[in-house]
Amino acid sequence: MKFSRQTTLRSQATVTGVGVHSGLPVSLTLGPAPVDAGFIFVRTGLDEADREVPAVAASVTATDLATVLGDREGPLVSTAEHVLAALRGMGVDNAIIEVDGPEVPIMDGSAAAFVAAIDQAGIVTQSASRRFIQVLKPVQVAIGDSFGELRPHGNGFRVEVEIDFDNAMIGRQKYSIDLSPESFRREISRARTFGFMNNVARLWSAGFARGASFENTVVFDETRLLNTEGLRFSDECARHKALDAVGDLTLAGLPLLGAYRSVRGGHKLNHAVLTALLADRSAWRVVEAEPARRPRAHVEAGAGMVGGMIAPAYGPDVS
Repeated sequence: MKFSRQTTLRSQATVTGVGVHSGLPVSLTLGPAPVDAGFIFVRTGLDEADREVPAVAASVTATDLATVLGDREGPLVSTAEHVLAALRGMGVDNAIIEVDGPEVPIMDGSAAAFVAAIDQAGIVTQSASRRFIQVLKPVQVAIGDSFGELRPHGNGFRVEVEIDFDNAMIGRQKYSIDLSPESFRREISRARTFGFMNNVARLWSAGFARGASFENTVVFDETRLLNTEGLRFSDECARHKALDAVGDLTLAGLPLLGAYRSVRGGHKLNHAVLTALLADRSAWRVVEAEPARRPRAHVEAGAGMVGGMIAPAYGPDVS
């Protein structure tokens, strides 16, 4: 499969579970979408007609503990980040995401179930060239003691995460990944969301974590990991933060060519940095992949590497 053309799903695939915050049962179906559609959530199961919301930064209505998408009438779907990370990470450009509840199912707390659904549906190339948002200059945001930056990067998309928790089981961790379908599947797709036992009562009173359990969340107390099966990676928490960042930055609308660095960040910081990038019309341009002209000048779909074979499609006004 060549990198130069857009991709979508061959067929539909469905997963079912519960929402980690709502606790409600929900089904999610991934399906094909036309060229240049991007990712579109379709909220079904409403009293009125189904409602659609594009997975773009302008659709974000909240970033408290999850990324929530909606429209002028209000929120439509919460916890969108893991399924978006799976689609972008596995090299899908266009897909319809039908959800019959207010929240994407948490599954096991990672993106693994969504990767399996993508595998089941299959990925096919489309007729149009793939387009990217290329970062042209650094854009930085600080929120309290959190710091985020998008900067130019020579090859594809890179995520660098640093976390620092006042918890002996986590502490300070760093993790970096150069994104490709292979690295996404192998390195971060199975990293689970995590939380702290001493926060449970506060989260419940605020309406969060009503569907959380040891089956879908890595849980720590002050001195122990409470999940009997242990961690999947020694730095699983940092890897999950990288997974969240991939999902949140998918809301750029196109694959990014650049590097993202997050220090003590989360959904709010990810969204703030992406919003700052898109607001600075001198900081990015859209480039289009050209067909490889030499046998060696290609990579697999979704790798985000262009091997010098990109041409500007359109870009910001920089007069």
